[in-house]
Amino acid sequence: MMQHIATQGPSASPIFGNGERANRLKSTKFGGRLVNDYWDNLFSAREQGKMVVWYNGTYIPPFFHAHDLAWVHGEAWSAYLAAKHGEIPAQKAGEQWGYDRELCSYARTHIGQALIDLQKLNDGTLGIAPDDPRAETMRKLPAPDMIINAYPYCSSGQQWDDITYRLFGKKVPMFTISIPLLWGGRTDAGYLRGDEWNERSRYVADQLMAMTRFIEEHSGRKYDFDRLSEVMSYVKRAAELRLEAMDLCTTTPSPASFFDWIVSIAPVNFLPGDQNLVTYFEGVKAEIQQRIASGEGAVKDEKYRLFFDGMMNWNKVGWLADKFAAVNACVVAGRYTHMSFWQEPQLIDLKDPVLGMAQNYLICPNNHGAPIMIGEIEKICEKFNVNGMVMHASRTCRGMTNSQFLIADSAKRNGRQALFFEGDVADESFYKDELLNTRLEAMIESMDAQRRAA
Repeated sequence: MMQHIATQGPSASPIFGNGERANRLKSTKFGGRLVNDYWDNLFSAREQGKMVVWYNGTYIPPFFHAHDLAWVHGEAWSAYLAAKHGEIPAQKAGEQWGYDRELCSYARTHIGQALIDLQKLNDGTLGIAPDDPRAETMRKLPAPDMIINAYPYCSSGQQWDDITYRLFGKKVPMFTISIPLLWGGRTDAGYLRGDEWNERSRYVADQLMAMTRFIEEHSGRKYDFDRLSEVMSYVKRAAELRLEAMDLCTTTPSPASFFDWIVSIAPVNFLPGDQNLVTYFEGVKAEIQQRIASGEGAVKDEKYRLFFDGMMNWNKVGWLADKFAAVNACVVAGRYTHMSFWQEPQLIDLKDPVLGMAQNYLICPNNHGAPIMIGEIEKICEKFNVNGMVMHASRTCRGMTNSQFLIADSAKRNGRQALFFEGDVADESFYKDELLNTRLEAMIESMDAQRRAA
């Protein structure tokens, strides 16, 4: 879905800087076709005789793919509506239902339009014409046969699904997976190690096994673990290629930027685990290798290398890519892109993949205590030779913003500049372009002064 948004970015560059635009990877366009195919297949799921699972949270679709189920990712559906410019009426509908604007904009959009307005549409009380393109889009989404929640760190996700369950009359079976925080308080705690890590890995794996029994019960078919291993073979290879390609971006100038990795999230987050996934990241890696050979960068005349912290402002992907390019700044890495989505594929044993899948779900960047998480961020900043950090304070995503002042303090202790700007995942009204312009300009001046003084 994120790929879909990126290809429909703003038609003009922001008026800021030297007018240069981001030199985006061409190979990511293949992802746009995969995303479109995914939605087309989903919209025809009933005609294909498939059952439909609605889920929120982490990247569990391989479990559905292996059982030949269709799946709807709540966050991706909200982003899809936003890409169709339907998020504002959806969010207003949510507010009229009583949901405050400070609540997760993914949830407000999903509940507001996909559920409340859909009912009004079916009742003929929504007040939009039957041939309105928005009505056509709303009608395409198949209703759920099952609801599954698998959220690390986020307290809103479970309540979001509970409301979904209620809006469907408490008749759709629901399963919730608890992915507990890794506090890191024990003396043996660390990244991928310690008793807490081992205990919680097994705890999540046991729940995933229970989820397969839930799927069996409500689909009437035995779960096929051999097929799960096959699906995960593609996912694992794609993850390896993605990480190899990311590592190539330690080169200066960086051949790809954070924004190229942002538009690559949909394939690793919710698309089917098949050969197309591997082909996509083979293409991305090959283009990056080609750029390195020719000295081509993601940003013309790269002078600054930045780290992006926080969830993406999905309605501003192209806009922000051009804004940083216009001041010769390449955002080379980010917490959301470089610490999530099958980040440790070597943990996945294809003969018995469930434990390794559980462990990858646990290491979501928000799911560690702050000292361990910040330590991992610092390693990335060192690896990519980062000069400064951009902290996107996403207004309605507390999970990504809770630790940002600690992260910024750590950056400054390590001689890196840091700026904050406010925005949101799916509510554009929280973004103020003038504030980011002013703060980015000030950070560039500070980095220049720092270099002159060195």
